[in-house]
Amino acid sequence: MEILEELNEEQIKPVLDTEGAVLVLAGAGSGKTRVLTARVGYLLQKGVPAGSILAITFTNKAAREMRERLERQAEIGSMWVCTIHSMCVRILRMYAQKRGIRDNFSIYSEQERNAVVKQVCKELGYDEDGILKAARFHITNAKMLGLSPAAYLAQYRYERGVAEAVKVYERYNAHLKAYNALDFDDLLTEARALLAADEEARAYLSDKFRYIHVDEFQDTNAVQFDIIKLLASHHGNLFVVGDDDQSIYGWRGAEIDNILHFERSFPNMKLYKLQRNYRSTGNILALANASIAHNNFRRGKQLWTDAPAGDKPVYYEAEEEAGEARYCARLIAEAASRGAKYSDFAILMRINALTRSFEQEFTGLDIPYKVFGGFKFYERKEIKDILAYLRLIANPFDSEALRRVINVPRRGIGDKTVQTLSDFADNEELSLYDAVLSVGELPLPAAAKEKVKAFGAYIKDLIVLSQELAADALTDRLIQTSGMLEQYADSSDESVTKRANIAEFQNSVAEFVRMNEGATLSDYLQQVTLYSDTDEMDDGNYVTLATIHAVKGLEFPAVFLIGLEEDVMPISRAVGNEGELEEERRLMYVAITRAQRRLYLTRSKSRYLYGRREPTVRSRFVEELKDLLSIPEQRAYPRYGGDFGGNAGYGYGGYRGGYGRSYGYGNSAPRRVGSARQEESLPTFGTGKPPVRTSRPTPAQPQAEKKDTSRFAVGTRVRHARFGEGEVIAMRGTRENLIITVHFASAGNKDLAAALAPLEILE
Repeated sequence: MEILEELNEEQIKPVLDTEGAVLVLAGAGSGKTRVLTARVGYLLQKGVPAGSILAITFTNKAAREMRERLERQAEIGSMWVCTIHSMCVRILRMYAQKRGIRDNFSIYSEQERNAVVKQVCKELGYDEDGILKAARFHITNAKMLGLSPAAYLAQYRYERGVAEAVKVYERYNAHLKAYNALDFDDLLTEARALLAADEEARAYLSDKFRYIHVDEFQDTNAVQFDIIKLLASHHGNLFVVGDDDQSIYGWRGAEIDNILHFERSFPNMKLYKLQRNYRSTGNILALANASIAHNNFRRGKQLWTDAPAGDKPVYYEAEEEAGEARYCARLIAEAASRGAKYSDFAILMRINALTRSFEQEFTGLDIPYKVFGGFKFYERKEIKDILAYLRLIANPFDSEALRRVINVPRRGIGDKTVQTLSDFADNEELSLYDAVLSVGELPLPAAAKEKVKAFGAYIKDLIVLSQELAADALTDRLIQTSGMLEQYADSSDESVTKRANIAEFQNSVAEFVRMNEGATLSDYLQQVTLYSDTDEMDDGNYVTLATIHAVKGLEFPAVFLIGLEEDVMPISRAVGNEGELEEERRLMYVAITRAQRRLYLTRSKSRYLYGRREPTVRSRFVEELKDLLSIPEQRAYPRYGGDFGGNAGYGYGGYRGGYGRSYGYGNSAPRRVGSARQEESLPTFGTGKPPVRTSRPTPAQPQAEKKDTSRFAVGTRVRHARFGEGEVIAMRGTRENLIITVHFASAGNKDLAAALAPLEILE
């Protein structure tokens, strides 16, 4: 059978085991996606209807990739391949009335949730500084555990401030019900409540999905596992794939016990292990195995490969974080000069606060990079404002959305007017939108009434238009008529960037409509709200700067795991807590196993973090592995211009003086770049040729002459050798340190060093 020909013996066994409960422990890089896809393909070949198969993935990106793989094998039009949140949305829209909600409910992201919690604290007269953070934590914790306000209070009554937090929780729930909205956690708890209480719905869905598949099972929480068990209740055909050694989401409720004790729920389950790794070299796997072996709570497996052992992972210590960043940047620049792609490299860290020094070094060397695990496109203010308009159009009961946009752009509707509308809505048990339409009955000045009346008429017109126009045409009409662009009409960098973001948003809606025939505005809003970190990753040629959590499931030829210090990796709160410390070590394991051919572990002997510089202590995780690491002896190299403020001669295998280059900050004279290198630490990429051995630094080479950057301005049309034609939309820095943001029709926005990038100014 063609499907099985691509599998090894370990992988074939679980694929053929199609009935009952099956747990596949899939080590990193062992081909679990291939096995999961092959299992579904095998069922289709056996004649199982596509509509009877459910595949639950961890991210939207994984769902898309699995669907694409399956579509190359068979017709799968009616099959559900989706994240568990997306699945719950579909189920709840089918059975909304049974849960007392309308099927056009809004889905609140973390930002919308926080806005409502803040509003509730104000209504209850609580001091925001004293209760807001605690209330958000307790609401999230309660919903993650699936506990009502009363049940949560009973269980946690001895915790400080919990009584006030539960009052906020109760009123928060009431607001969401009035707004016809659900937050992320509600999607799960409402779906579980539906399946548990409604035999008809449970029977229909369980009979519909005769074969259930779950990827990344180690990351499920208690509520998610309950949903899965309820869906499998009529047939018991549950195929779960996961790796207990990669369970890294305990902080957001993931229950490692789900995978460690799967047999408690399914006593007759069958267990298979995938231990052959297809990703990494032998020495990288040896390091991963040695690291995770220090954990006690695991089922146990040993990754192996028949690939060459490869180079030993390299360990490097810098005096300060600038030296750590410079070390990594130098290796990347050297490899790129020999033909490596920038996308071969990833800088991984426990916390994203460590990116600054790397961004500075990469900018100075014209190394393209992209930061993940931070601020996302759909969280920008101008985008959230447009989304709030669209949410209000799709669901007029969404009072949080209305409250956000009633005076955006400014239309002279002040806080007092909004409060009067809110009080009227509360007293009459109406939505805020109903209050706007009834503004004539309110005790407001005539001028205020006219402004509110005009806003209400505008929204009403858009709601009517939404029944006639596709989502992209409606979005274009909204942006053209709302004044959203006019408020960013000036030529400042900020306004230019915001206008470009709005244009990019319009493109995203148009692309969604083009790719999803018949999709509604609600479908688009759902897709945006369920957007995840890895969905922003693309095939661009840039170095990835990311938290370890953000790259789970990805792989890179070369990985730099930075910040290996106590209180950073492992994080400070894990020290003294065995369960959390083991999760930190699993995070270390995940980071190590992202590397295919080269792995570098680095730390800084002192670090400026949280407002002060302090000496650091080497991570215990490094101490556990030092016998498996390459630690070149310290070697000194002469400087080639430039002074790095005392960072010379740092740590093991240090490059004394680094590049000998200053990156601006008042220093406008171009410097010469030293090319001293240490053979043990340079990855062999691109040409495949090993670096030339040198016993001393090669002579410094002059930099290429920098071009005149004075001709660049916002609005300048340019042509890039790779990205084609574009327009400069923002600028920062001066002269040879000028960084320009260019919007390319084919590649989106790119930050480029004006003096170095291959750009031609179009007259």
